[in-house]
Amino acid sequence: MCGRFASFREAQDLADAFALAEVADDARLLPPSWNVAPTQQIRIVVERESSDTHEVVRSLRLARWGLVPSWAKDPSVGARMINARSETAQEKPSFSRAFARRRAIVPADAYYEWAAPPPGSTTTSKQPYAIRAADGAPLAFAGLYEFWKTPGTPEDGVDPWLVTATILTTAAQGELRAIHDRQPVILGPQTWDLWLDPSVDPPAAADLLRLPPPDLVAVPVSTAVNRVGTDGPQLLAPLAP
Repeated sequence: MCGRFASFREAQDLADAFALAEVADDARLLPPSWNVAPTQQIRIVVERESSDTHEVVRSLRLARWGLVPSWAKDPSVGARMINARSETAQEKPSFSRAFARRRAIVPADAYYEWAAPPPGSTTTSKQPYAIRAADGAPLAFAGLYEFWKTPGTPEDGVDPWLVTATILTTAAQGELRAIHDRQPVILGPQTWDLWLDPSVDPPAAADLLRLPPPDLVAVPVSTAVNRVGTDGPQLLAPLAP
């Protein structure tokens, strides 16, 4: 799964890395975080048709982490939908519409996973690991996003649309299996154009999720990351041997 990650890279760096044509003001101004938690605001890369030119534009936007299906009666369901299994997302009612037309990339600098103590251990505490790209590049999580219409009207002065997102997961690969049995789907640059293109049909998009991810490195870090609200670059510091 993916229940906590770090996202601190400057918006301009993301614009360069993902060839963005636009960066929304709120996405540019989102503060960096080394401990992003569910239901918080996250940055997503999307491709949508411009209302002015009707051309498809790649942009950086904000969404709340935890997808709320358009048919949901209450947005609180999003807290249970921070992740979607890549193996079944295109068929699940909660995710199928977004999988078909609203695919996204969630840029991250690292994510955290917790390993259970080894058999016979005297502790029951799980050990957190920070997992990053071996080459230091931003991670590109495969994601989905959705629009949910909130009660009220534009005359109330409130934006009626809530944008939410989820991160797709897959079976852990290689040495990561020793930490946890699931991991986020991380897309290589060669897949970004097709994944974001809403004209690519769901079966073809699903094929992209099965390609090998970039090389990753995992290091044990302090349990300080366990506490939501604890933040700062020290959370990524490897534990001393």
